[in-house]
Amino acid sequence: MSLSSNAPPSSAADAAPLHPIYAELVTQLAADLSAVTSEPALRTVHARYLGKDGEIRKRLAEALRAAPGPEKRTIGQAGNTALSRGEELFAARLNALHDAARGADLARSVDVTLPGRRTRLGGLHLLTQVRRELESIFAEIGFVVASGPQVESEFYNFEALAMPDDHPARDMQDTFYLQSPPLPGSTGGRLVLRTHTSPVQIRTMLAQPPPVRIIAPGKVYRKDDDPTHSPMFNQIEGLVVDDGVSFADLKGTLLYFARRFFGPSVDIRLRPSFFPFTEPSAEVDVTCVFCQQKGCRLCKGTGYIEILGCGMVDTAVFAHVDAERQRRGLPPAYDPENVSGFAFGMGIDRMAMLRYGVNDLRLLFAGDARFTQMFR
Repeated sequence: MSLSSNAPPSSAADAAPLHPIYAELVTQLAADLSAVTSEPALRTVHARYLGKDGEIRKRLAEALRAAPGPEKRTIGQAGNTALSRGEELFAARLNALHDAARGADLARSVDVTLPGRRTRLGGLHLLTQVRRELESIFAEIGFVVASGPQVESEFYNFEALAMPDDHPARDMQDTFYLQSPPLPGSTGGRLVLRTHTSPVQIRTMLAQPPPVRIIAPGKVYRKDDDPTHSPMFNQIEGLVVDDGVSFADLKGTLLYFARRFFGPSVDIRLRPSFFPFTEPSAEVDVTCVFCQQKGCRLCKGTGYIEILGCGMVDTAVFAHVDAERQRRGLPPAYDPENVSGFAFGMGIDRMAMLRYGVNDLRLLFAGDARFTQMFR
């Protein structure tokens, strides 16, 4: 049946004339159906005439209310006949549209000699690129990647790192505490979303004796949200424990990293600082890669940009680790008389922002394809 065919099916065309009450409406329905050329428009016409609140049902209800009792049966039967006739007209027109669509599809020609459309490949997110680069740099000097759970107990996240109950970092304003009870067999305290990847350092020392040389990348969580802070961000920490590890080893490691990541002309500066799990501790700055130490807005005129914190592992951390090892039936292995170590930590997000000039941390997590495609 062609798209222009307006003839109803033979059962409708050859049927007896409709009751005068409905004949005009069915005739108008047939005209409206023949005028539409798409299925959505066809179904709109169907709803207008044959739907629950359609014109034919309204006419039927009005006629039944006005008709004397003996005529109601005849009026009702005539209304049902009109509805059936309308459904036949609708079905015929719908089939005509489907037939026309199939015919147009079969008539379409395709030039098979044209080159195919290339599938657009995806790419790694900027943070994934930077994380992999950092892992590669530290792998060059013997570090291995270690990982741990993002939900930690207070023991791993705080106590084993020499942060007692009254330490500011354990304040509810900084840490996401979970209402879930501690896991069976877990060590100590409530559950938290880890605020740093330092718990991986503790887990590594509990699992193996020295030497230790690891980096621990991963997501961490704190109650911050502004252009330079996010409630969830990415961090990478490093730990080295062995016989005779010194602060000079720490500085040499960080200088190697800075020059591999930012360029061979970069230098570093260490400033005294405080962390509860390292002593002595330092903040590490690199010479500003944007102004070459001339002073600019990004380095606030100082010529240096802060990138990370570091220090020598506090003997209290070793004491907590050995105490837990003994509780588990393992021999002590981290006597500060025999071993020493250093640790450092930096934000992967901050490294990405400095390398690529991103001025708002939230752009890294917004999921805007226009931004992510800039770094494919």
